[in-house]
Amino acid sequence: MALRNAVMAALLEGEASGYDLAKGFDATVANFWTATPQQLYRELERMAAEGLVTARVVEQERRPNKRLFSLTPAGREAVRAYTAEDPARPPVVRDELLVKVQCADAGDLDAVRTAVAGRMEWATAKLARYERFRQRLLAGRSEEAYFAEAERIGPYLTLLRGMSFERENLRWGELALRRLEQRAAVHSEQSE
Repeated sequence: MALRNAVMAALLEGEASGYDLAKGFDATVANFWTATPQQLYRELERMAAEGLVTARVVEQERRPNKRLFSLTPAGREAVRAYTAEDPARPPVVRDELLVKVQCADAGDLDAVRTAVAGRMEWATAKLARYERFRQRLLAGRSEEAYFAEAERIGPYLTLLRGMSFERENLRWGELALRRLEQRAAVHSEQSE
């Protein structure tokens, strides 16, 4: 998937500055796509040159002027065309932590355990952010009411997937820590 598709998905929420998109990516789209602010700005410029987005300048006092981007009719058509393409391929997992876990028996078990614990802290924090976002989306409604009333359900569905992913990271982390600790105890006994 190209970054532009994720940017167009984010702009379906409405007009946004590059800064707002970067913040929004971190809070919402990050559960399925990541990008640096520099990548976002470059992509917005390319998309503007291709007529997929338009930008308007908002003058600000005591701050630099900001540009607000929105999808053009051509951008909305590109969203329709993208969603109609052949089914998406499953994601490719490239996770440095898993490489370290794979090497744990020949490496530093304590460092690997620390890395797993760090991933669990990260997942816990992301889950808390996602839950706050979920509560904002629901705005006091039940999920059923949200699905019946909301103008767009895609953001909520992707949020649920992100939450599921982080819960699985926590479940796996607990298992991995337990097994790594058992392995460390065995190594400790053998070295005595």
